[in-house]
Amino acid sequence: MSYMVGYGNKFPRYIHHRGSSLPSIDKHPERINCDDGRSYFASNRPNPNLLIGAIVGGPDINDSYNDSRADPAHSEPTTYINAPVVILAYFKSVMGRVEIG
Repeated sequence: MSYMVGYGNKFPRYIHHRGSSLPSIDKHPERINCDDGRSYFASNRPNPNLLIGAIVGGPDINDSYNDSRADPAHSEPTTYINAPVVILAYFKSVMGRVEIG
């Protein structure tokens, strides 16, 4: 299983992320207040918006992953998880343009 949304055949589909779990403004143009979002949070449907490239917390101490919005420790894409990957991708892109020799 991939812990990066959108990568591979099996990846997290119930991530703990408001923008990913609520319907897009095209499908629901009315404002969704905090309490109104609870029905989407509790839904058994996958998130309607894929946050492609986001990396979630990953497996628990027993190497198990419960793909659930209600488990933010493992299903939330946080900055401290994603930032290092962005930095590494930047350096890879820069190093690819550097001529050696």
